[in-house]
Amino acid sequence: MMIYMDYAATTPMSEEALQTFIQASQQYFGNEQSLHDTGTSAAALLQACRKDFASMIGGKEQGVYFTSGGSESNYLALQSLLAVHGPGSHIITTEIEHASIRNYFRELEKQGYHVTYLPVDQYGMIDPQILENSITEQTVLASIQHANSEIGTIQNIEKIGLILKKYNVVFHTDCVQTFGKIPIDVQSMHIDSLSVSAHKLYGPKGVGACYINPQIRWQPAFEGTSHESGFRPGTVNVPGIASFITAARHMTEKMEEEAARLQQLRRLFVDGLHSMGYSISVEGHPTSCLPNIVGITIKGIEGQYTMLECNRHGIAVSVGSACQIGKQEPSKTMLAIGKEVEEAKQYVRFSFGVHTTEEHIYKTLEVLRTMLQQFFKGVSLT
Repeated sequence: MMIYMDYAATTPMSEEALQTFIQASQQYFGNEQSLHDTGTSAAALLQACRKDFASMIGGKEQGVYFTSGGSESNYLALQSLLAVHGPGSHIITTEIEHASIRNYFRELEKQGYHVTYLPVDQYGMIDPQILENSITEQTVLASIQHANSEIGTIQNIEKIGLILKKYNVVFHTDCVQTFGKIPIDVQSMHIDSLSVSAHKLYGPKGVGACYINPQIRWQPAFEGTSHESGFRPGTVNVPGIASFITAARHMTEKMEEEAARLQQLRRLFVDGLHSMGYSISVEGHPTSCLPNIVGITIKGIEGQYTMLECNRHGIAVSVGSACQIGKQEPSKTMLAIGKEVEEAKQYVRFSFGVHTTEEHIYKTLEVLRTMLQQFFKGVSLT
């Protein structure tokens, strides 16, 4: 049986989420905009989900818009927020954002927007002072992720939000990796907009959410759209959303307990790696990091080789963001934290979840140890 260690890419649906999806599909299948009783029932469930999600992030239900996932939430949030300003505006982001944000901003630059890409240090952290110094009179929006999916580094969102609020810059943050895993409060963190995805926390694929502070101006990305208050087109997936909210509620209720368990597994894994005697670097911030993500580089071994060897022994791991795999390019995050191209190609990610056990950790360490011994057999490590 496969030992799954790629939870940062996607998660299996929880039993609670599956049951909710089945029940909602049977009882709340109506189009929530239809005026008959079946449609009204679906609309009532959708509104309850909106209210529930808002309570999980300390926001207002009027600012909740359900989407098809994190990438669409990012795209629609940014496009809708920027639509009130237009080309010539200045945007601030980082060099380690998710591909959906990075690629969109590259397109915006072709349209006449000015984008500043903040550098990060060797741990993947931005410097708040550099952020503040980058703000100009033309700066209208900043998009800075809550935590990085490849190395797990968590940004100081509250401090970042405070700086941006001081200069009246709209603050969007990608919370796909953090929602349901660490606390998020849009008010105390001064977040104007955020994006999340259901399949990262044991909900269904094809469902996500975006939050925009109701006091912030935005314009629909698509004219004439009637769904989700004009935020996106297409019939709303009410059963999927109900399933997502069930999974999210289940995760947030046991967040502290699960984080402590994952932190213990992470320490066990990292200690085991360091005890092997090979040149293995654990990337990311040593303390401000997600407990479920361990990104490493093994000197002399490409990540693809490590991933394939793990897979051969029934262990599923990753060599980076699932949205970028297959392009045969070194990790953008690795390059941003100062790695050379060859070093960046040595990156591999292990990510844990609710089904990960100590036995899985020990088995993975055993496979890695054997792989290293065989790979470096007869090779001088000096």
